[in-house]
Amino acid sequence: MAERPLFYVDFNELMERDVVLLSQTDIKQDVDGNDIELVEGLPIAIYSDDIGASGEPDNLVAEGVVIRNRYTVHFPHVKWCCRIGPEGIRHQSDLTL
Repeated sequence: MAERPLFYVDFNELMERDVVLLSQTDIKQDVDGNDIELVEGLPIAIYSDDIGASGEPDNLVAEGVVIRNRYTVHFPHVKWCCRIGPEGIRHQSDLTL
C-alpha cells in the first residue's frame, strides 16, 4: 500500500466528530512540501500539534479520505474536508502501544 500524504490540520475546525476542514484550493502542500492535488476519495493522513498527559509533545493523528466541503453556508471559502476513518483521532503515542 502506498504512503498516504500527510497534512497538518486544526482539529478545532471539526465540522462533525469525523469531518475536519482541509483546504481552500485543489492543491495543498503535504508536510514534506510536495504539492498534492486533492480529489474526492483520496486517502490521506492528518495531524495536529498537541501535548500528552506527561506534558510532552504528542501529536493528534488520524487517517481519512478527502471529501468536498458541504458546510458552505458557514465556510464558503473551504473547498475540501477530510472524513476521518473509523479509528478516529488518536495521540501519536497510542499508535506505538
